[in-house]
Amino acid sequence: MPRALITGITGQDGSYLAELLLEKGYEVAGLIRSTSLGTYERIEHILGDVQIVEGDMLDEGSLVRAIKKFRPEEVYNLASHSFVHNSFGQPVLTTDVTALGVARLLEAIRETDQGIRFYQASSSEMYGRTIESPQNEETLLVPSSPYAVAKVYGHLLTKNYRAAYGMYAVSGILFNHESPRRGRHFVTRKVTDAAARISLGLADKLELGNMDARRDWGYAGDYVEAMWLMLQQPEPDDFVIATGVEHSVTELADYAFRLVGLDYRDHVVISPSNLRPSDVETLCGDPSKAKRLLGWEPKVGFEELIKMMVDSDLERLQSRAASRATT
Repeated sequence: MPRALITGITGQDGSYLAELLLEKGYEVAGLIRSTSLGTYERIEHILGDVQIVEGDMLDEGSLVRAIKKFRPEEVYNLASHSFVHNSFGQPVLTTDVTALGVARLLEAIRETDQGIRFYQASSSEMYGRTIESPQNEETLLVPSSPYAVAKVYGHLLTKNYRAAYGMYAVSGILFNHESPRRGRHFVTRKVTDAAARISLGLADKLELGNMDARRDWGYAGDYVEAMWLMLQQPEPDDFVIATGVEHSVTELADYAFRLVGLDYRDHVVISPSNLRPSDVETLCGDPSKAKRLLGWEPKVGFEELIKMMVDSDLERLQSRAASRATT
C-alpha cells in the first residue's frame, strides 16, 4: 500500500486529493498544525480513513518528525497562505508560509529520504502581467502580488532541488480551480453563495471588485488527478494544468445569477475595498503538454462547474433554513 503525506489536507485541493488517493488504495496522512486541530469540515467524511500528523510549515523540525513518523513515498505540498488579496496586507506571513515553507519541506525530505517524490502546488498567479497568452511551462514569470512572488520562490526552489540533488520534485502550475468546497472569500464561491442567498431572500447585494478580470476556471476534482499523474511519471517534470478557456468575472456573475432566475446587474455593486493594489487582468493556460504526456483532460466545463457550486450553495442554505425551522 503506497503512502502519501498531504500538507494542506483540510483545504479544497487537499480534501479532493485525499479522496482520490484513498480510492487508489493509498495510505494517506494529512499534516495539520496543532492550532488547526478540529478544522476538519472538508475532510470530516474521510477522517476515519486518514491519519493526522502534527507539523507546521514554519518549523522544519516538525516536518522532519512528521516524515520520519509516517514514512511517505509521496509528499504533496498544498499548504499555502493562498488568498491573493490578503497577501498585500500580510506579505511577511505569506512569504514565510508560501515561500520559505517550501524550503523547509524540501530540506526535511532531503535530510530524511531523498527517494520521496515531491509535488509542489505552483500557481498561475506567477505569470502575473506577462505578455504571452495562453501561458505555458516556458512563459516568463512576472508576479504581481506578494502571494505570486512567494509562489515563484517555491516553484524555482523545487526546480533547483531537482537539479542540484537529483530529487523527484515537480511543480504543477495550476490555473484557477474551483468547487463547492472553495472558501467563500474567493470570487467564484463569493458569487455562487451570493446568488443562492439573494434568490432565497437572505441577502440583496453582492460587493465585487474588478469585473473585467478574466481567468481560466476549472474543477478542483479534475485538477488533483493531474497532481497524482505528475508523480507517476518515469522522470520528474513541471506541467501547466488548465482548461485553455477564459471567462470574465462579469460572465461568472451573469451565469450564476441566471441559474437562480436573477439579473446580476440588479444586485452587484463595485467596492473599492475589493480592488487589489496591483491586479492581473487575464490568465489563460495552455495544457497541451499535460494532455500529451500525462494523458490528462479536464472533464468539467465552466457552466457545469458554476451550476454545481450554485446548486450546492442552495442546498446548504435551504438545509440550514429547514433545520432552524424545526428547532
